[in-house]
Amino acid sequence: MKLYKEFLETVQKNDPSLKSKWEVFLYPGFWVLVFYKISRYFYLKKYYFYSRLFMEIGKRVTGIELHPGAIIGKRLFIDHGFGVVIGETAVIGDDVVIYHGVTLGGTGKESGKRHPNIGNRVLIGAGAKILGNINIGDGVKIGANAIILKDVSNNVTAVGIYK
Repeated sequence: MKLYKEFLETVQKNDPSLKSKWEVFLYPGFWVLVFYKISRYFYLKKYYFYSRLFMEIGKRVTGIELHPGAIIGKRLFIDHGFGVVIGETAVIGDDVVIYHGVTLGGTGKESGKRHPNIGNRVLIGAGAKILGNINIGDGVKIGANAIILKDVSNNVTAVGIYK
């Protein structure tokens, strides 16, 4: 119930198309958080098969791949959602908005911590790729289809290829 109330408030703040509080149950961004919570529970208990099972079910239901090892802050809003991939060692702050087709992934050249850290109040445009163990500061806006390969300071707008 707490997850629903928090998500409802987040949607009301970020999506002007919301007409009814019941519509929240139609948002894939809501359901991926439900599956994430279940999957994360098993992940932290080291029941990796069950963790992966719920992650895979969630991916098939929502079109969003959110690894249970990722650390998610409060009020994450994934709008539209399809094609979003969030890697195992990603860390996402509070009040982050992510649009469809975003990847928070690795470069394939790292081991251990290999996914980005996203600050608070970050907006990530559709199709953006943020790759590697990099830091995205608070209040950052990342443009649609941007490719981010290096740290981005607080309150910066990053577009194009940022390396």
